[in-house]
Amino acid sequence: MSATQPTTATGTTAYPLVHAVNVTKAFHGNEVLKGIDMDVAKGEVVCLLGPSGSGKTTFLRCINQLESIDGGRIWVDGDLMGYAEKNGHLHHLSDKQVAAQRREIGMVFQRWNLFPHMTALENIMEAPVQVAGQSKAKAKERALALLDQVGLKDKPSAYPAQLSGGQQQRVAIARALAMDPKLMLFDEPTSALDPELVGEVLKVMRQLAQDGMTMIVVTHEMSFAREVADRVVFMDGGVVVEQGAPKDVINNPQHERTKSFLRRMRQEEDDAEATPSA
Repeated sequence: MSATQPTTATGTTAYPLVHAVNVTKAFHGNEVLKGIDMDVAKGEVVCLLGPSGSGKTTFLRCINQLESIDGGRIWVDGDLMGYAEKNGHLHHLSDKQVAAQRREIGMVFQRWNLFPHMTALENIMEAPVQVAGQSKAKAKERALALLDQVGLKDKPSAYPAQLSGGQQQRVAIARALAMDPKLMLFDEPTSALDPELVGEVLKVMRQLAQDGMTMIVVTHEMSFAREVADRVVFMDGGVVVEQGAPKDVINNPQHERTKSFLRRMRQEEDDAEATPSA
């Protein structure tokens, strides 16, 4: 057993759902993640805050192996992501093995990337049928239930071009949920939306949190982080600068980098409120 794996007082393995140890990642010599340590408990909602370029999105992509890490380890539900460890050495898993791990992690991106030639219902059914081998009848039943869950019960036959951005993002959330993931990753899911559409997406995410879904959310929505997150993590320059309960980090930050970021965010919120809508 690796010494980095968490254990209980009795010595038995006691994994948080996500356990990241000293994770590093560089692109073209630019070190984007500089030794990230982070645990996320089952059922916990963690919001990642920080300026653009701080490594938040890269860290999400490393969790579900859209990016391979350069150093460190990431476990999800006890499984070492992307690698097998033998005799103290790491060996890359095959593409097929990585894909199997990724199936248990849902990810929602800034852009929803729905298949434009498929209806909302078909978009949600696609992975369960083609990847998980579900029958079309079972996948359809589940997809209809998910559309109802995200407030789009009346849109199964709508194509993406017929939906608003907020509706498309809710279909994207339903699509991720269709594989029954144990973990949901959200990469600024409202940043590409018009302001009036943000609330409908956040409402769905709030309900997921209330239902006990484990979530890691990259967001600039401070109100969402305050209300929904169990913990917020402020990242800057590829490191975790500060973390804790939302009321502590957002209302009473201890580090100057956190204070500076939050001042800018508040100023942007004030500017947005002061600007009359067209």
